[in-house]
Amino acid sequence: MGRVIHFEIHVDNMERAKEFYGEVFGWSFQDWSDYAGMPYYGAVTGNDNEPGINGALMQRQSAPPEASQGLNAYVCTMGVEDYDSIESKILKNGGKVAMPKNALPGMAWQGYYFDTEGNIFGIHQPDVNAK
Repeated sequence: MGRVIHFEIHVDNMERAKEFYGEVFGWSFQDWSDYAGMPYYGAVTGNDNEPGINGALMQRQSAPPEASQGLNAYVCTMGVEDYDSIESKILKNGGKVAMPKNALPGMAWQGYYFDTEGNIFGIHQPDVNAK
């Protein structure tokens, strides 16, 4: 099967992006720049015994997407336990709302945000009572 095993987030400012994802989601980073030949930091997103994947922040190689431009990429969604507290952290750390919190009835709360680098990501809180 072609299961997703790694992701890369393209960034303009590596330190700002590391701070954003570290503060909001608690990710840690490992410098893999020597292997990649460019600024490239492995992102450890959680414990190995939990579902999920790790990825990386890499130096953007071209101009960032313009505002309101359609995506030409995958969007990663992070599972969270408390939607509202994570949204607060996103906004406090320089993120912006792309698509506000909405109910996936009987399943979850879902919303999308811009990180400090202009990339879109989602957050998802399971909740059978979502309406």
